[in-house]
Amino acid sequence: MKIHILKSACAMLAAGALAACSPKFDWRDFRSTDAPYAIMLPGKAATHTRTVNLDGQEVKMTMSAAEVEGTMFAVGTAELPDAAKAALAVQAMKAAMVRNIGGTITKESTKNGAFDVEARGAAPNGAPIALRGRFLSKDKRVYQVVMLGNQKHFDADTVDTFLSSFKLY
Repeated sequence: MKIHILKSACAMLAAGALAACSPKFDWRDFRSTDAPYAIMLPGKAATHTRTVNLDGQEVKMTMSAAEVEGTMFAVGTAELPDAAKAALAVQAMKAAMVRNIGGTITKESTKNGAFDVEARGAAPNGAPIALRGRFLSKDKRVYQVVMLGNQKHFDADTVDTFLSSFKLY
């Protein structure tokens, strides 16, 4: 009888601990219908397309994003008319994202032709905002994979789950 009560207590304690740690993210596989990539997003994605200027080149950029508790997880992509200009467009995308938050790059690295960036800035209401992003190109297409929001939501597991899940195919 005591063992049964002990097992029940342990099971309830474990269930309570899991409930207290239940993830706020509903990670799901997202595959773009207009660009060859897949990524894990923490919620249902919304997709929008608009014209942007990337280093003097007017292109249609499609952004697919999910927002959780004020943190945006997004992938933006555009196809350029000339693959030779993709590297310049990637730099323009990176600069525009940092400029959009009035930010400063605090860390930057390059791996396999992609630029990983950490930046700090402010939201329009003046609240501090953080940016983690990966910017890259393949052939004529450019990509930005970004998390944008309150720094407290940027734990290592969440950042790694999001950024490492991005795959080109």
